Amino acid sequence: MSAAEKIQPLADRVVVKALEEAEQMRGGLYIPDTAKEKPQEGEVVAVGPGKLNDDGGRIPMEVASGDRVLYGKYSGTEVKVDGDDYLILRESDILAIVN
Repeated sequence: MSAAEKIQPLADRVVVKALEEAEQMRGGLYIPDTAKEKPQEGEVVAVGPGKLNDDGGRIPMEVASGDRVLYGKYSGTEVKVDGDDYLILRESDILAIVN
């Protein structure tokens, strides 16, 4: 069972799996995990149904599962499911879709 089947976001929330940057050596030095910056790019794995408007209708989501997105550095809530790390954030926290 994938994370998309285990986590169903509500309203305008999105579940994102962060894309890890390739480990780099700078000047021959190893960069430990604690010194690396948090990734700001990820892949959408699940999307909520959309936010309700004042009339009770749903506002359609602009992102879909499989989209690569950029999001704010300190956005969302981190969760761990079956040993994998995911981020749950609002659609408004997504800055752009990467084509």
